[in-house]
Amino acid sequence: MTEIPELTDEQLARAMPARVRRRLIAGKFETGEDIAALRRFVGLTQTGFAAAVGISVHTLRNWEQGRRQPEGPAIALLRIAARHPRIIRENLNSAA
Repeated sequence: MTEIPELTDEQLARAMPARVRRRLIAGKFETGEDIAALRRFVGLTQTGFAAAVGISVHTLRNWEQGRRQPEGPAIALLRIAARHPRIIRENLNSAA
């Protein structure tokens, strides 16, 4: 797997409005689009994001399409992703 380029603070700030990010950090995922927006904010594909947080791509797609909602530990991981996107990206890099 190739190295994932680091995002600058400015790129992160432009990727998601601060009010949406605060809501996601609080664990308030209202729609599947929230999860898709978070994944895009982190800067990963569905495959990459699923691998970085240790879930199947099928599970991630179900969340993003609103067929299922994340629960328990998954919400905790998504909150960490919203607060510290670099950690998620680093986790994928270290797994490669």
